[in-house]
Amino acid sequence: MSLSALKQKAFKSPEVKAAYNELDDEFDLISTLLTMREQSGLTQDEVARKMGTRAPNISRLESGRGNPSIKTLASYAHACGFKLNLGFRHA
Repeated sequence: MSLSALKQKAFKSPEVKAAYNELDDEFDLISTLLTMREQSGLTQDEVARKMGTRAPNISRLESGRGNPSIKTLASYAHACGFKLNLGFRHA
């Protein structure tokens, strides 16, 4: 079974769909981090070196396993040649 077929089947459950939707912000952040690194042409090792940390920490950050501080997010952005821009929008 493909991932998209599995998701379609799982989303038939209102509870599963609601739980998935609650993670939208986290998925958006992960996507943004990966896009920044991809656009910068850097590896996880290179980003880690620029941040003064190790690649496994970057892997955890990019996989959503952790609770990064604003300082960490700003450092990651800077290492990739970006500037952190926090904002809010009406839900």
